[in-house]
Amino acid sequence: MPFKKIDSEKLADTVVRQIELLILRGILRPGERLPSERELSERLGVSRPSLRDAAADLQARGLLTTRAGAGIFVADVLGSAFSPALVRLFADHDEAVFDYLSFRRDLEGMAAARAAQIGSDTDLKVVGAIFAKMETAHEKRNPGDEARLDAEFHLSIIEASHNVIMLHMMRAMFDMLREGVFYNRQMMFRQRTTRSLLLDQHRAINLAIQARDPDAARAAVEAHLDYVEQALKNLRRAEKHEEIARQRFEHEQSR
Repeated sequence: MPFKKIDSEKLADTVVRQIELLILRGILRPGERLPSERELSERLGVSRPSLRDAAADLQARGLLTTRAGAGIFVADVLGSAFSPALVRLFADHDEAVFDYLSFRRDLEGMAAARAAQIGSDTDLKVVGAIFAKMETAHEKRNPGDEARLDAEFHLSIIEASHNVIMLHMMRAMFDMLREGVFYNRQMMFRQRTTRSLLLDQHRAINLAIQARDPDAARAAVEAHLDYVEQALKNLRRAEKHEEIARQRFEHEQSR
């Protein structure tokens, strides 16, 4: 007969599966510290030995890492998405910047449409709450906060699309963006006109998602990233013109 005896699952295996899912779904993020062993064993309702077995298994798989005297952390698994050599190559060529924006335009447009369609009410509350913070940061005129919230807003939309592959891929891309690999995000927020237009564009994205209008959400994302692309091209052109003007000035001074 094609039947096998059913063995009860080890508690450690159940813990492993729960933590795996939290990482997969992006709830536990790279670099995030787990609660202490005592607290985590109480939350999970398992013994410390079972928890240690689970943590050892997850560390062996490269999902968790231990830092001496600091505790257990989610491993920086996103860092392996691109090799260091490729990251340096991205940073050295403008072509990568505009390919990156094109990639974001396509994927984030799809994510916004999905968020409008299948995002839960709580997902949409998160998107709306982050946009409200963007409005506050805009009034305070802090480019650093505006840039950080801009990234959080876009990632909240991707999270609301409930596609874990897209989520992890885009988180890796945004980590490089934060580090200035593709472009200096804060430069986009320095001019008053640019800041206001960017906020209006994010408002349009938020309103379309809150209205659960997938076509409008996709169009708003595409319009926003088209604007960012053109603004960066204008900035590159202005930098080039300034360099030429500086050379002319230096030459004039030396005559």
